[in-house]
Amino acid sequence: MSEEGQFEIKVESPAPKSSSDVPKWEALARERIQVGVKRLSKPIEALKARDAVEADTRHLITDILCDVLGFDKYEDLTAEYQVKGEFADYGVRIEKQLTAFVEVKRISQKLSITHLRQVENYALKNGVHWAILTNAQSWQVYYVQPVTGEQSELTLVLEIDLLDPNLKPKQKVDLLLAMSREGISKGLLEERWRARFVSSPKALRPILLSEKIVNEVRLELWRTHKARVENPELRAALEAMLK
Repeated sequence: MSEEGQFEIKVESPAPKSSSDVPKWEALARERIQVGVKRLSKPIEALKARDAVEADTRHLITDILCDVLGFDKYEDLTAEYQVKGEFADYGVRIEKQLTAFVEVKRISQKLSITHLRQVENYALKNGVHWAILTNAQSWQVYYVQPVTGEQSELTLVLEIDLLDPNLKPKQKVDLLLAMSREGISKGLLEERWRARFVSSPKALRPILLSEKIVNEVRLELWRTHKARVENPELRAALEAMLK
């Protein structure tokens, strides 16, 4: 617990892999992504400069999905995927299993919560966990977790601006690898979601309010302040702090 009374959670990153430790599929995917990002950066800039319409943006997004992220245009992608009377821009399949939906906006349009609700709705109606929102330059990947009825919890798992000058090439490759066909099928995207989930209030709250942790806090208060606090009172204080 920090001086300000906030719990600090540190999720350690795995040690960097040497080139000999990298699986062949990952090395090939990284090489494809690196080449693809470099090749498509100018078309993205050109599209942005002329404020291209959504249809033209969608053509470029198809190229990114296929040439950079490794999806097969014919086997993995379904344009205008029908969802109970509505149409998602793309339905994404991996090994014939519907895995994600992609919502496309024109390149000059800032991604918003309204756009997110569209793709969230498609995912909920089809029992799909991954929702991708993009305008070709910016990409956001969300994990959609049903709660009750038509409600869900959304977790922003990763976000990338392909034209961000402050983002190093390797950082771009790492982010795009996670959302690539290989990254999804090998569980890299889910790993990122779990790393975020473990430090979320939903995951932490039941642990921090468990009998074991409350007992430890009570003992620590006695050791440091020589003060006795009963568990119900201490739990109520912790609950108030976690709100």
